[in-house]
Amino acid sequence: MMGVDPTVTASAAQQSRLRVAARALARANLVHAYGHCSLRLDAGHFLVCAPKPMALITQHDDGVVVPVDGPLPEGVLGEVRIHQHIYRNRPELGAVIRSMPPTVMSLSTARCTPQRRHGMGAYFPAPVPLWDDPQLIRTEEQAAGVARELGQGNAVVMRGNGAVVAAPTLEKALVLTWYLEDAARVELQVRSAGLAPQGAVLDEHEAALRATDAGRIFERMWDYLTAGDHESSFNQSPMENA
Repeated sequence: MMGVDPTVTASAAQQSRLRVAARALARANLVHAYGHCSLRLDAGHFLVCAPKPMALITQHDDGVVVPVDGPLPEGVLGEVRIHQHIYRNRPELGAVIRSMPPTVMSLSTARCTPQRRHGMGAYFPAPVPLWDDPQLIRTEEQAAGVARELGQGNAVVMRGNGAVVAAPTLEKALVLTWYLEDAARVELQVRSAGLAPQGAVLDEHEAALRATDAGRIFERMWDYLTAGDHESSFNQSPMENA
């Protein structure tokens, strides 16, 4: 099996950007004691955040380089296997976030995931796929199953166990995680009001038009979610510099 190539290291900018994203997830209530995020370094390696509550990650907490193929390095959380399988299956992806969004979690216990009911929901498959197993992902078989459920999409919900979002960049993965929780908020409110049967759901054409990158859509939300972070000055134009 392949392992970590000792010559593969993350730059200071990559380490900083990952820490900024981790803390942003915590401030947005998308993770708590549990959750992790990563960014791809090259075809065979990625950088995962320090294995501690994301809100407590400091500028001294560097992430760990992990091989896409091979055993997890010592100290890396077991569910990082999910990242490995996604990067292995999808070479075009550059970031993975495993989060615990509260409304996504609530819906998932009823085997529900968000429909495309508003603009931010337009960025996801309809409905978002569900990994119908509440257990922690601690085996290769489970991790491979979650990656298969993700397929060619950008999000998968795990029943009673949070969500995984994958994207070409860390910035997009962070924003899409926020979008997923907002889509779940709308879904739950519509269902709670008894309006789901007559509620509008975006069709494929409407969703394709609405799910745009134009107008600095992702950049502006990244700026919003990372505002005030003590390392954010190193990440002022992240998507242009990625």
